[in-house]
Amino acid sequence: MSGIMYLARSSDPKVLEKAESGGAVTSLLRFLLETGKVDGVVTAKARNGNRYAGVPVLITEPEELIDSAGSLHCSIPNIPRFVKEYLDGAMKMKLAVVGKPCDIRALIELQKREQIDLDNLILIGLNCTGTISPTTAKQMFIDEFKVNPNEVIREDIDEGKLLVMLEDGTTKSLDLMKLEEKGYGRRENCRRCEINIPIFADLACGKWGTEDEEERATFIEACSDKGRLLVEEAIERGFITAERPDKKSIKKREEKDNAEKELAELWKERDFKPILDLDLSKRLEYWLNEFNKCIKCYGCRDACPICFCDHCLLEASRGFLEGGEIPPDTVFPLTRLAHVADSCVNCGQCQDACPMDLPLSKLFSLLNARLNEVFGYMPGIDVDQKQPLSAVIMEELQVEDTFLDISSINKALQSKSSKRD
Repeated sequence: MSGIMYLARSSDPKVLEKAESGGAVTSLLRFLLETGKVDGVVTAKARNGNRYAGVPVLITEPEELIDSAGSLHCSIPNIPRFVKEYLDGAMKMKLAVVGKPCDIRALIELQKREQIDLDNLILIGLNCTGTISPTTAKQMFIDEFKVNPNEVIREDIDEGKLLVMLEDGTTKSLDLMKLEEKGYGRRENCRRCEINIPIFADLACGKWGTEDEEERATFIEACSDKGRLLVEEAIERGFITAERPDKKSIKKREEKDNAEKELAELWKERDFKPILDLDLSKRLEYWLNEFNKCIKCYGCRDACPICFCDHCLLEASRGFLEGGEIPPDTVFPLTRLAHVADSCVNCGQCQDACPMDLPLSKLFSLLNARLNEVFGYMPGIDVDQKQPLSAVIMEELQVEDTFLDISSINKALQSKSSKRD
C-alpha cells in the first residue's frame, strides 16, 4: 500500500540554490534540529570539499546542514556501521538518519539483532540507482569523459545515461550500459540492485516524478505515521512547501523504478548465469580459487554493517582457525557467509574493502537470492519479519528442495510420529 505523497520544496532560498532536487530533505532535517525533535542528523558529507571522499557525519548545528546538501554518487560512506559503532546504535540519543536503500535496510536488520534502537531513529531514505567507487569514477572521467575529475561538480544517472556537470557549467553524458561493459560506471552490487525507492523508511525521497515541474522539487512518500507527521509539521511551521503530485507524476516515478528494475535483472543474468551454469564441482572450484586469494585482512568483516559479534569466532585467539595462515582455511569465508548471508542487504561494502578483489558481493547476493526463494525473506524490508531459521512456517517444512532438505526431515518426523500412534 502506498503512503501519502508530496511534491515538496525548501522555503529557504539558500537551500534551494544549493540543493539538486528542491532541498526538501535538508529543510526537513533543519526543522528536526531546530525544534529539538532529534539530537543530531547522520548524513554524508564531502570531506574538505572532496566529492570523492564522502564520509558519514553527525551534525548537531542546523546551519551546518547546508554543507551536506546535494548528492555524492562517487562516494560510498558506511552510514549504518557509523550509527552502530560510533553512536551506540542510537541507544542514548535521537537521530535522523539519511541514507540509500541499502543503508536503511541494514539499520532495519540491525534492529532485529538488537544492535540499534529504531524508536530513536527517523529514517529518511533517498532514491538510488547506484554509486560509483571513487577510484573508478576518477579514471572514467579521464578516459571516457575526457575531463579533469577535480572539475566535476555534479553527477547524475538518468534515462540510461551518466551525466556530469563541470565547474564552467558545461555538461557531458555517455551511455551507462556501454560504460559498464568497459568496467566503468556503477559498483558491481549496485548494477544488480532492484530496490531503488526505500519505501521501508519513514520517508522515501527523490526526484523521480518531478521532471515536469517548472521548479525543482522533491518527491516524498511518507511511509509511516512518523514520516507523515514530520512532513505535516514542517509544512505547518513553514520549513517546506508542498502539494500532492498528480497521477502523471506518480506514474512517471513508477515507470522509472520499473525501468531500473529491468536493468538490474539484466545484470543479474549476466553476472550469475556463468557461475550457475557450471556443474557443482566446477562451481566449487571457481569459489575455492577465489578464496585462495584471501589474505585474512578482516576488511570484509570490519566493513560489513551486519556483523556485530564482540568476540569474533574467526580471530585466532578463539582457536577456530590457525593464526598466521595465509590463505586461511576455507572455513574463514564460509563462516562469514553463514553468519550474514541471510541478512545481506547488497551494500557492497565487503567487496569495496577487499584488497584482493574477491567477488564477495556476487557470492553473498547469489546465496541471498537462493535463501529468498526458500524462505521468502527479503532482508531489511519489514522490521517485524523474523530472520530465516529464527522461526519456521509450515510452507517451509513442505518445500521439496535438497538445498536445505527440510521436506525429508519433515517426512521422517511424520513417519516417526505415526509409528508412535
